[in-house]
Amino acid sequence: MASAAPAKTMPWVEKYRPRRMDDVAHQDEAVRALKKAMETGNLPHLLFYGPPGTGKTSTIHAAAAELYGPTLVKKLKMELNASDERGIQVVREKIKNFASGVVGSSAAVADADGKMHAAPAFKLIILDEADSLTSAAQTALRRTMEVHSKVTRFCLICNYVSRIIEPLVSRCAVFRFKPLAPEAMRSRLQHIAEGEKLVLAEATYDALLRISHGDMRKAITTMQSGAALFGGDLSPAQVIEAAGELPDPMADRILNVVAKTDFRQVQTAAKDTALSGYSMAAVVDKLFDRVVGAADMSDLVKAGMLERLARASRAVAEGCDEHLHMLDLLLAMQRCKHGWVVPTDSDPDAGEL
Repeated sequence: MASAAPAKTMPWVEKYRPRRMDDVAHQDEAVRALKKAMETGNLPHLLFYGPPGTGKTSTIHAAAAELYGPTLVKKLKMELNASDERGIQVVREKIKNFASGVVGSSAAVADADGKMHAAPAFKLIILDEADSLTSAAQTALRRTMEVHSKVTRFCLICNYVSRIIEPLVSRCAVFRFKPLAPEAMRSRLQHIAEGEKLVLAEATYDALLRISHGDMRKAITTMQSGAALFGGDLSPAQVIEAAGELPDPMADRILNVVAKTDFRQVQTAAKDTALSGYSMAAVVDKLFDRVVGAADMSDLVKAGMLERLARASRAVAEGCDEHLHMLDLLLAMQRCKHGWVVPTDSDPDAGEL
């Protein structure tokens, strides 16, 4: 068995993961409902959905630790990442075999306050990234949940609840996990910085909050990467570099170029940006923020540019050639800026190269 990672090399996301339900931040509704269900021993099947880094996985792990205690949790909890094992075979074999096993007699478990209680007479299966399961696998899972509900509870975790079939959704208590509030994130980041002996300015925390968009995991990972690269006292610019975000001067250059009518300058800017080492996703995210906040663009121009940025984001997700699509994006933004073309619903491919 592999030994646990030393504290110095452990990812901070794991090192500072909430161990108790009370440590979960800004998800009061889910925490309150789970606590009530755990007190009564009447835990339903669960479905957690929401953006990444909002505490979905941490919440169910903290609940499992309080339900079963440190010993039984290894025996009565199973976790699968559905993005790795997404087919019907994993439902027929791993999940069904674990779900059908007998729990046995309930042992005494200490809760978060040190009080003893009987462990629940059911097991827990956590399916992370359940929206990656195929339709056939989800259909098979529906029957498994139904047959083994007396001895097994399921917790499905996903980003997009629309990708979960309705029969599964209807069998679960559904909780939406909201992006974390800036105040909650700042407090947690300050706690981690204190634990790691970091001294960060308020502007650095502001930069972490801005680039993470409510994703606590991204904020913590960026802070750890920055501390490893630059040392303890991080500046906002170092945070941006550690996050791989497009720097403001590069974004300024792109917007200045598309405001002109010179094709060669656009071509050069697209090539330089593609070769700079920044991902196209980072470019799209940065330009999106800049276009939305631009005071010198009309709403019509913004609408055209944002539509093109949305297409570029989809192309990135589908594995596009970044150099070609960077050029396509900048040329389309140039056309929108000068009114040469404004995409409409009746002409969805307007402006395509």
